[in-house]
Amino acid sequence: MVDQASSTGGTTGRGGPGAPGEALRLDRAHVFHSWSAQGALRPLTFAGGSGSVVWDDEGRRYLDFSSQLVNMNIGHCHPRVVAAIQEQAARLPMVAPPHAELSRGRAAEAILRHAPEGMSKVFFTNGGADANENAIRMARLHTGRDKVISTYRSYHGNTGAAVVATGDWRRIPNEYATGHVHVFGPYLYRTEFWATTPEEEAARALHHLQRVIEAEGPGSVAAILLETVPGTAGVLVPPPGYLAGVRALADRFGIMLILDEVMAGFGRTGAWFARDHWSVRPDLITFAKGVNSGYVPVGGVIISDEIAAAFDDRVFPGGLTYSGHALAAASIVASVEAMEDEGVVEHAARIGADVLGPGLHALAERHPSVGEARGLGVFWALELVADRTTREPFSAAVMGTVKAELVARGVLPFLADNRIHVVPPCVVTPAEVEQALAAYDEVLGLVDDAVR
Repeated sequence: MVDQASSTGGTTGRGGPGAPGEALRLDRAHVFHSWSAQGALRPLTFAGGSGSVVWDDEGRRYLDFSSQLVNMNIGHCHPRVVAAIQEQAARLPMVAPPHAELSRGRAAEAILRHAPEGMSKVFFTNGGADANENAIRMARLHTGRDKVISTYRSYHGNTGAAVVATGDWRRIPNEYATGHVHVFGPYLYRTEFWATTPEEEAARALHHLQRVIEAEGPGSVAAILLETVPGTAGVLVPPPGYLAGVRALADRFGIMLILDEVMAGFGRTGAWFARDHWSVRPDLITFAKGVNSGYVPVGGVIISDEIAAAFDDRVFPGGLTYSGHALAAASIVASVEAMEDEGVVEHAARIGADVLGPGLHALAERHPSVGEARGLGVFWALELVADRTTREPFSAAVMGTVKAELVARGVLPFLADNRIHVVPPCVVTPAEVEQALAAYDEVLGLVDDAVR
């Protein structure tokens, strides 16, 4: 049963909350939605949130185990972040990028406290896609090379080069950029390399990558772009040795390594950056989402000192009107400081190790519809299959039923292909995890009959 909020609010004029149904009416009349055929849409309508919970305009409450788009790391309406945005808006809401402004410098400083040594500059963008766009540009300019190698199981954003670096289906109708090459990364559950162990998968994926570099011509490859832990593609935790092996290949051939931490960064995996789990230092790190939980749109590139120095006496030919936007910068400072002071990243690691991970593995053992549970921190996926032997994925129709049944039980899910991505805010409580696990258990029980 979905809980009811204690109050729903009322209509307070054009700028205030509207009557129930008003948001949906206006949305369907005027809003054009991304990645969707528009005619049949009926989106859920949300009116408020706190921590790991959101509620609609009729007061129904939902556990947000989607973190919206896997970005609400610090939770909804964290008071320190809200206050920081309000204070900055009252003082100076926007400063153009050519100028200096205190919140912008403090935001860069806060981010760099958690970056690897030898990285002391940040280029701010409006989100993750243009962070990857600019990281690719930096790598090309620094090396004088053109090609970028990325994986088929990846998503890097919906702008010119970023969407072509993406490997999933969204690349195909948008292939207007040039200089992109794709490889298969490690994914033992659906191995492309006939591997039977994580070690074999890593070694064979690295051999495949090396052969592609050699076949393309190492002198033509500017960068290898990888999501440290591929997110939308399935929460694919890299096997031991893989990222270190990629770093070694990049060094061998003079290629820049870009790690996309847009989804995996700022606590999502139980570390400040997912790369911390493997101690691999890239040349560029892209970020967005969890850096301020999306309270104000922002992203950026953390730049190695070597690449930054290349532009000391050379113009970097790139910029954005809202680069380092003052409201976004203030929200970053407040978010990072709150995460530090409240131990949010450590909490996410404990939740993953002690509650969420064990609970999901128990579901995988109990339900034949679950082929595999995998993840780190508060970044997990349940891969659903119609047949455990053949590993045939569930159909879109079955996954639609899964989504509807979870929503009916008060859990807002994130589904991709045949997977439930279990990605609550980093501040989620053990009790909230147990509530969501109970809902997953019930819904998986409904679909188990399809695999018997």
